[in-house]
Amino acid sequence: MNFSLLNPNIQEFIKRNLNVSVATLAFKTNPFPEVDFKEILNQIEGKQKAEGKLPTWYKTDLILYPSKISLEQTSSEITAQYKATLTNGITILDASGGFGVDDFYFAKKFNHLTHCEIQEDLSKIVAHNFEKLGVDNCKFVSQNSTDYLTENKLLFDTIYIDPARRNADKKKVFFLEDCEPNVPELLDFYYQYTDILLVKTSPLLDITSAVKSLKNVSEVHIVAVNNDVKELIFKIEKNFDQKYTIKTINFAKEKIEQLDFDVEVKNIKPFSIPKKYLYEPNNAIMKSGKFEEVSAYFDVFKLHFNSHLYTNEELINFPGRIFKIEKEIVYNKKELNKHLTNQKANVTVRNFPETVENLRKKWKIKDGGNLYCFFTTNKENAKIVLLCTKLN
Repeated sequence: MNFSLLNPNIQEFIKRNLNVSVATLAFKTNPFPEVDFKEILNQIEGKQKAEGKLPTWYKTDLILYPSKISLEQTSSEITAQYKATLTNGITILDASGGFGVDDFYFAKKFNHLTHCEIQEDLSKIVAHNFEKLGVDNCKFVSQNSTDYLTENKLLFDTIYIDPARRNADKKKVFFLEDCEPNVPELLDFYYQYTDILLVKTSPLLDITSAVKSLKNVSEVHIVAVNNDVKELIFKIEKNFDQKYTIKTINFAKEKIEQLDFDVEVKNIKPFSIPKKYLYEPNNAIMKSGKFEEVSAYFDVFKLHFNSHLYTNEELINFPGRIFKIEKEIVYNKKELNKHLTNQKANVTVRNFPETVENLRKKWKIKDGGNLYCFFTTNKENAKIVLLCTKLN
């Protein structure tokens, strides 16, 4: 890492150009020929990305940013804060330290934290940044975490792992067994040094198969920000042999939506025709696959086994979008021409054989407006369209 980037003049240049695109700056003359201009531009781009994702880093002076890919792979502050609520103790090891955002918050919950990062430059960047951020209870080790554990024989209350999801050719991989480290293969190894593992994975990972691979999973956390699922967190406890709990959280702009699924549904509620209100679960709940549990928990009815839309007669507080159904129409040419052709509407499909793009083109539906249309299938397997007003 080139620490000459901390030169006050270079730092001032970075601040002065935060509202300028890096692509534009790249065509200008480097005012600091003693430093590679690409490194300066990388700092500008890193700070630009940090404004929304890492506001604490953005607001702190003399922070250094890593390569673009390291910054893309790091947690956001809001998800890192959440992960820090999942465990506590005296000691924690981050086996794949990265840019250290998660560790910044873990360090608030543990007396001692070990940040293990095989890339020496990245390890030095994080050590420097933590000094600027006022974190002083961390040890920085530039070494493969399995080697570090083998050599030092230290015990930790928790080991946290965010496996690298790219192979040797830097192509994305999605199965845990293809990531580095291979956590399923190393479970018995990790149990020599801890009783609790936290494993962060891609939101695309299939939960059922991951639980099977990781064995002693006690909790699965599905974390979304503004309805975009960002990550899955698997809490693994040595010798745990009971039913795991799925916990969903969505950090929406004006509220936090949380729903836990810890009891299996015994009595599945019947399906229903559309009633007065329509409910669409947030994407964290959709990822959980616990659709029957939603019906039981909120006393709402599904429209169809595969529709994952819910309805009832009374307005309730629900973790997702809520609509008032103004009209239900049959999906046919006459009804569509009468109510939607050449109209403005927000279109959603659920359990419907056509895409939003095809429907807009076919029926000449313009995008936008206050009308929300759900193209779906009812309990009689008939194709219907629900014309709605959005309530939240």
